[in-house]
Amino acid sequence: MKPVLALVGRPNVGKSTLFNRLTKSRDAIVADFAGLTRDRHYGNGKQGKHEYIVIDTGGFEPDAASGIFKEMAKQTRQAVAEADVVIFVVDARAGLSAQDHDIANELRRLGKPCVLVANKAEGMTEGVQLTEFFELGLGEVHPVSAAHGQGIRSLVELALAPLGLPEPDEDAAEADGGVIKLAVAGRPNVGKSTLINTWLGEERLVAFDLPGTTRDAITVPFERNGQKFELIDTAGLRRKGRVFEAIEKFSVVKTLQAIESANVVLLLLDATQGVTDQDAHIAGYILESGRAVVLAINKWDAVDSYQRELLQRSIESRLAFLKFADLHFISAKKRQGLGPLWGAIAQAHKSATCKMSTPVLTRLLLEAVQFQTPQRSGMFRPKMRYAHQGGMNPPVIVIHGNSLEHVTEAYKRFLEGRFRKEFNLVGTPLRIEMKTSHNPYAGKDGA
Repeated sequence: MKPVLALVGRPNVGKSTLFNRLTKSRDAIVADFAGLTRDRHYGNGKQGKHEYIVIDTGGFEPDAASGIFKEMAKQTRQAVAEADVVIFVVDARAGLSAQDHDIANELRRLGKPCVLVANKAEGMTEGVQLTEFFELGLGEVHPVSAAHGQGIRSLVELALAPLGLPEPDEDAAEADGGVIKLAVAGRPNVGKSTLINTWLGEERLVAFDLPGTTRDAITVPFERNGQKFELIDTAGLRRKGRVFEAIEKFSVVKTLQAIESANVVLLLLDATQGVTDQDAHIAGYILESGRAVVLAINKWDAVDSYQRELLQRSIESRLAFLKFADLHFISAKKRQGLGPLWGAIAQAHKSATCKMSTPVLTRLLLEAVQFQTPQRSGMFRPKMRYAHQGGMNPPVIVIHGNSLEHVTEAYKRFLEGRFRKEFNLVGTPLRIEMKTSHNPYAGKDGA
């Protein structure tokens, strides 16, 4: 699971600027989720081989009694609860304030590892200007400049150091021994817990909690028809006797971590509520992560034929970017439609890990070009020579040739369709990369 860093501080200390610097982007991966405040955003970051999730929070006022500030404080406390390490941001130029003291007291009460960061410290020394922040009692003060990128690398190293993260194992997927890691994702109350309990009850499996991380992520190992699965929960399931209960509070972090850790994601939708913005956000993140996906519409028995038709149209329009995924209509409560779901999950995993030979890919490419040549761009027409596989989960096809930067997105989709049909790729994204050959005579005078 990726470690989680939460940015906390009073308003206008530069938390959002630091968030953009840590994620190397101005666009949070998941933003404006229904039920969450606009000032709380989630993004991915990476330094070296280590990846992490960053949470940007609104201005924290621990003692706020009512209104929007009370809601922002509630969201900040939730972010701290989800985090492995809290980065407490103060303003080096404005100096120490009473609100900083209140936040420091709250963080001590919550008991999470904390790194004290003095932002806007460009041009300052580590001497007299920063000594007042030691009054907060949170240890060493680390000066950074989020706007100028100063001290960011050392900040990340400092934040991740207490977690003792192992080096990422690039061969971990091959070492799984054929186990399919399956994440069940979706909004609260769509029936994830009901589906999981139905699976466990039908298969009469002994489930247990693997020792996990500080986020208490739970995996449920089980086997069906000789195939081993590892269920990665996104609902915050906790063990209570022999029954799994879902915590009502929705955790975006758990969903992001589960998707990243999975081989296949089962995206569960609610037939009674249709496709919401939150569903589309989660689907977009699954696509961006390159994970194989299966769509399941739960509570299908609870809607009439008119609602079913509207729902199918909504899926076609709002989730058009997942048209490669299998769609299933189920009722977890009544155990309807669950058998074909397992076949779709296995097929999605098979497609995501499919091996494609270079001769077959090249033949398909040349046949596609002969059937329909790529569009000319000015004086140049892209010329494709051969193709090979560049990766799995998701499958990546690399095409080599000349002037390939002029290949249109429409033509890439045309190629994708032919590759998908040949290799029966269902339920997985397929990425096509173009690599133009270097002309060794470019820039040289003719003989």
